[in-house]
Amino acid sequence: MFMDLDGFKVVNDAYGHQVGDRLLVQVAQRLAAAVRARDTVARVGGDEFVLLIPDEGAAGASAVASRLLAAIGASFDVAGHDLRISASIGIALCPADGACAHDALMHADAAMYHAKSLGRNAFCFFDASMNENMQGQLQLTQDLRTAIERKQLVLHYQPQFAAPDGPITGVEALVRWAHPTRGLVGPDEFIPLAEKTGLIVPIGEWVLDEACRQIREWHDTGAFGWNVAVNLSPVQFSHPQLTALVRDTLARHRVDPRHLTIEVTESAAMRDVEASLRILQSLHDMGVRISIDDFGTGYSSLMYLKRLPASELKIDRGFVRELAHDAEDAAIVSSVVALEQTLGIDIVAEGVETRKRNF
Repeated sequence: MFMDLDGFKVVNDAYGHQVGDRLLVQVAQRLAAAVRARDTVARVGGDEFVLLIPDEGAAGASAVASRLLAAIGASFDVAGHDLRISASIGIALCPADGACAHDALMHADAAMYHAKSLGRNAFCFFDASMNENMQGQLQLTQDLRTAIERKQLVLHYQPQFAAPDGPITGVEALVRWAHPTRGLVGPDEFIPLAEKTGLIVPIGEWVLDEACRQIREWHDTGAFGWNVAVNLSPVQFSHPQLTALVRDTLARHRVDPRHLTIEVTESAAMRDVEASLRILQSLHDMGVRISIDDFGTGYSSLMYLKRLPASELKIDRGFVRELAHDAEDAAIVSSVVALEQTLGIDIVAEGVETRKRNF
């Protein structure tokens, strides 16, 4: 079995390597407690573990893997932090999936990546088709490493309109990858890969720089009132140099901070509320607008919301999509709009595709 922890990098980035190391110790203790004395548990690097479970077939391996997922899924108390992670497990049966150690390990690794692609917090048995998929992912990772220097990343801009009839008040910057052979690659395909490999940090820096360059260009041609929103991944949001990066990028392109909106998801903002408050307040003090993305889908807390220096809330498209047909979604949206009116925060509804009707 090849096991990789889901979400460990976020813990390391948010709380530091000391907390990450202590978390790994607790993970190892739980793994050792969940297997038999004759089984072997080894950490092979980073947050990756390998387990050797002798004399078990597919049924026994499934039972062990389920037990391991449950053990890792329970919350961890590390240095006063309540941490929750999960694991993805790939399983190779020997000798059917590899008569030598190298082949068995490689195939279990491929099965683990397949488990991640299914949504994580899962286990998966090796299948021959996974080798091809793994090679494709490895190649995609290599291509992504050179995408910035080869100028393959582009920004598309989704307009934001003032309800009900305009005008355009700003845009949201959405990154796309113009791959030379695959064509236009959407963020769902390469952003998770970038987050896993750490490439999200240089990609995020490029997006911020290109967005500010575009703001300067638009303002120079007369679009003075437009605002550009840039999304931050949880990894970027917890980066220690985020505030300095935003300040330096704005200065380099001579952009007024009030024309830039930084979007952070509700779940990322609520992961460590006190740290988030400090980061968001520093950006707010700089003059940058703050938007809470995917509002209502994460860990909503009105107690903390009133402390966040947010300029706007974004209603997730999941609520907007069925607005005309689902009374519960309509009630949720109405409540958020009422909240906005009380707190004086702008509301952005994602995924609006129909003309305004009585609401």
